[in-house]
Amino acid sequence: MTHIAFIGLGHMGGPMAANLVTAGHTVTGFDLAPAALDAARAHGVGIAASGPEAASDADVVITMLLTGQQVLDVYQGGLLAAAKPGTLFIDSSTIDVDSARAARELAIAAGHRGMDAPVSGGVVGAEAGTLTFMVGADDADFVEAEPLLSVMGGRVVHCGGSGAGQAAKICNNMILGVSMIAVSEAFVLGEKLGLSNQALFDVSSTASGQCWALTTNCPVPGPVPSSPANRDYQPGFAGQLMAKDLGLALAALESTGTDARMGTLAADLYRHFADEGGAGLDFSAIINTIRERSGASS
Repeated sequence: MTHIAFIGLGHMGGPMAANLVTAGHTVTGFDLAPAALDAARAHGVGIAASGPEAASDADVVITMLLTGQQVLDVYQGGLLAAAKPGTLFIDSSTIDVDSARAARELAIAAGHRGMDAPVSGGVVGAEAGTLTFMVGADDADFVEAEPLLSVMGGRVVHCGGSGAGQAAKICNNMILGVSMIAVSEAFVLGEKLGLSNQALFDVSSTASGQCWALTTNCPVPGPVPSSPANRDYQPGFAGQLMAKDLGLALAALESTGTDARMGTLAADLYRHFADEGGAGLDFSAIINTIRERSGASS
């Protein structure tokens, strides 16, 4: 049994912490949102009055926050100072590579260890414990963390040293954003050509167009009953988060001089989607924006 502090108990962090409790670990959490605290408490997570209080007696501290600056602020705002010497800090937020490396350096300077371990799989994966973890860590730290990550995920991949997990996450979500736009455009085109959504799904889901955006997160209701399209596009993976992640990808593209026209266009489309009412909807709801711009209706 490991004593774990879990900072950030939202749509992703809450179910992840709950799965750790189910596996027999002692989890003490903190979040700024009272509703998140109530939900975590109902799943057996102990609730601390602050992040530093949660970390003070932990062997491992896991953070699941929104931005790199938040991670750095929380680390420097008492989390590192409160932890026991040698504590393993695992950041599962999706942030930029530079911030991930800076967080690890702060942890090391404070006498601890640090690693980045962002996830893919959305809320459904967090609840089911089937997330994919992309890990940037030293070999020894990865070996120690893998059993805990395996409780929350179906696949744990050691991508390399510090920052490599975030690099993999940024690249993966660029693929996801581009593919969801392509799938959505294909469904809208099919509708305008008189093709039923079910017929297109039946073909593409077993043909060369097969992809996660189609077979798991299908942007039209019906073919995949568990997809957000069947519950009015409630996330899932929110449009504002996809816009954020593609913004990270765009910054990485620019800093590395990578020619990625589809990734750049996807970042622009999702930024507008989030700004124009899609922020709180699942990212697959971008199909409705495509319909509107195509003069079509669902």
